[in-house]
Amino acid sequence: MKTKTLICVLGPTAIGKTALGIKIAQQLNTEIISADSRQLYKEISIGTAKPSEAELAAVKHHFINSHSITDIVNVGLYEKQALQIIENLLKKNHTVVMVGGSGLYIKAVLEGFDELPTVTPTIRNQLNHELQQSGIAKLQHELQQHDPNYFHKIDTQNPQRIIRALEVIRSTGNTFSSYQSNKKNERSFKILKIGLNTTREKLYQRINERVDVMMQNGLLAEVKSAQAYKHLNALQTVGYCELFDYLDGKTSLKTAVELIKQNTRRFAKRQLTWFRRDDNIHWCDIENENQIIKFVLNNFII
Repeated sequence: MKTKTLICVLGPTAIGKTALGIKIAQQLNTEIISADSRQLYKEISIGTAKPSEAELAAVKHHFINSHSITDIVNVGLYEKQALQIIENLLKKNHTVVMVGGSGLYIKAVLEGFDELPTVTPTIRNQLNHELQQSGIAKLQHELQQHDPNYFHKIDTQNPQRIIRALEVIRSTGNTFSSYQSNKKNERSFKILKIGLNTTREKLYQRINERVDVMMQNGLLAEVKSAQAYKHLNALQTVGYCELFDYLDGKTSLKTAVELIKQNTRRFAKRQLTWFRRDDNIHWCDIENENQIIKFVLNNFII
């Protein structure tokens, strides 16, 4: 008997999640939920490594080009919207495929995310202003002082995570981690988690080559087109910050590109550290694509 199943294809950036997720979705005649916190923004495509037009045509994707960089998107909002789409899809399909590398987004859908207090836009605007004026180091220090538990859990180079925690702290006087119960919410569907990986050397080669392709495909022009919005949280991310610095005359183009590669490699390492805390992930080498697909097809049935 087939059971309703969410198949989650996760792993570090550049590992090949998109292509494999599409093949799995095609085999199961279903749709894909993107779990990438950057690919949902319609204004930025090259630097976020969105699926190509052909890939999007091959399988329907949700949360690709679904929001604007001027929209406020957080994990709680994503959880609610994604769960609604998943529930609707499972009414007509036995499976849905989730593909992505944003650990917090994936965790929210699979386990739930605690309700956080409402924060006034004034506090968020002030923190964004401080980020622009003084850089991220000052905000990192404030979070480390006031909520060391959360500070040591997250990607401290991600200003969105830092600002989200600090706005709660400044607004309520309570730590951000105090709102995290770590209680897992039961879902109405089975969950199968497939983690993709390869050797470090191959992963780093994939990353370096993909950055080169991004530059050839016009990443610099894309960043220029978004320069007026560089203060927004959506653009405080690898691939954009480095080129903003180049456009501001702070570094050379060659250095900026090398920094994108370096920072992307570091990001991939942090992603793997996050995912490896989950003992329920079935890890696979991306080189064994056919075996992975066979495993998935055999395991969504009870």
